[in-house]
Amino acid sequence: MAKTRFLVTGGAGFIGSEIVRQLLDTGYNVRVADNLSKKEASLDPRAEFIKVDLTEKTPTKEVFNYIDICINAAAKIGGIGYFHKYPATILSENNKIYSSTFEAAIEAKIKRMIYISSSMVFESTSLFPSKESDLKRIPPPVSSYGFSKLTGEWYCQAFWDEYKLPFAICRPFNAYGINEFPEREVGYAHVIPDLIKKILNNQYPLELLGDGQQTRCFTHVSDVASGVIAVALHPNGKNQDFNIGSEHEIKMIDLAQKIWAAMNINKPFKLKYVPGFEFDIKKRVPNVQKIKKMINWHPRVKFENGLKEVIIWLKAKKDQGKL
Repeated sequence: MAKTRFLVTGGAGFIGSEIVRQLLDTGYNVRVADNLSKKEASLDPRAEFIKVDLTEKTPTKEVFNYIDICINAAAKIGGIGYFHKYPATILSENNKIYSSTFEAAIEAKIKRMIYISSSMVFESTSLFPSKESDLKRIPPPVSSYGFSKLTGEWYCQAFWDEYKLPFAICRPFNAYGINEFPEREVGYAHVIPDLIKKILNNQYPLELLGDGQQTRCFTHVSDVASGVIAVALHPNGKNQDFNIGSEHEIKMIDLAQKIWAAMNINKPFKLKYVPGFEFDIKKRVPNVQKIKKMINWHPRVKFENGLKEVIIWLKAKKDQGKL
């Protein structure tokens, strides 16, 4: 029997590259489609690579040739500061990516489209922990990024309704891990690399956005990737949506203190609170019972271990002059 042939759009990005690595390690044939726009873009030489602008329909059709399953991870994405500065770009570019990739998938007659959504679709919720069915009961997201990711979920259902394109929706909750760089401007990347960079640059007191009481549940990127792959391959994944994450909730003030302690800084821990952003969600906690029961998946990486790994990696990048 021929091996399943995977296409990973955005396969050189933070989450996408880890998905690619795990697929290749398992022996699957993998094609990566990416425009290499991120500075942390990482290509596995074992994969077939096509550099492509997925907002363009004609070249997008070509990358879907002879593909069985597409893991659609391509998107305009960044931290909360990025969401606020480029709302129109995010909305416009992501919709173009959805249109071109879903239409190409129909033409190529692939077996399943795996859409990588985001926990930001729960931006307006007051129901915790948030479960998949809550989306029918809560207001839509207020940020362009959150709305854009929810739009992609509507693409999944609409293309099934009209064309019978099988799908699965995966919603990672706050992925972290190595190969994600901080950015020059605070908020353009995610909170863990941002905080580590500030400490490595001897910022004191350490600046924290908002009041520090915001909570998140962090999921190691290797766990996110294994969850996505499990959904992609499992019969129970067809036409279903799944939260992928950890249920371990942590406040940002406690996260900052945990990073400070792990980096062995020879100063007392001291914070300076700075104004946050309008769409800084106060609480985000997933219910992940559905994926545990239907797919038999659960996260494996202990947060403290994953955090130390990121600190060591970013320290090395700074020593190499790459930070």
